Amino acid sequence: MEKFQRIDAPAVAMAMANIDTDQIIPARFLRKPRASGYGGFLFHDLRFAEDGAPKPEFALNRPGAAGARVLVAERNFGCGSSREHAVYALWDYGFRAVIAPSFGDIFFGNCFKNGLLPVVLPAEAAAALQAEIEQQPGGWVAVDLERQRVTAPSGRKFAFDIDAFRKECLLQGVDEIDFTLGLAGDIAAFERRQAAEQRWL
Repeated sequence: MEKFQRIDAPAVAMAMANIDTDQIIPARFLRKPRASGYGGFLFHDLRFAEDGAPKPEFALNRPGAAGARVLVAERNFGCGSSREHAVYALWDYGFRAVIAPSFGDIFFGNCFKNGLLPVVLPAEAAAALQAEIEQQPGGWVAVDLERQRVTAPSGRKFAFDIDAFRKECLLQGVDEIDFTLGLAGDIAAFERRQAAEQRWL
């Protein structure tokens, strides 16, 4: 998993609440192998017309959206089913951080397992950030995990909270399994000590 410390990149705003995981990646694409990449299917039915032509009004198809790596969304982003493919699709497309007032619980957890940083900002802050991006398409947003700070294109700063363990895992580029394996020596020492001190176990 890639380490996440800071990203300073173009951002795109999606002014739609309750975007569920089926909208992020429709179920019919889930049978595709992960190695093939899911980025091309991201927001497929929102992004493309039935004939495959891009919908010009959709956020990712607007001028300035190319190369965006930060997505600023509305409340309850990633609700719906538990499919981890939704995170895969965002990651494969190029996003490294998603900012929203709230997230679907399972999606939120899946982000951390795959190196995608979900940032929760108050609704007013997220709306202000969206407004700046709408006024300045392709505007750059900085997300600093170590300092827990988002910087808007104007330079305005917003602080965010994050669980300390999840933060440390992202900074190190490890998931829960990698983190636990890194403690293998300590675990083995504990088991030897316990076996010596509590022989009845």
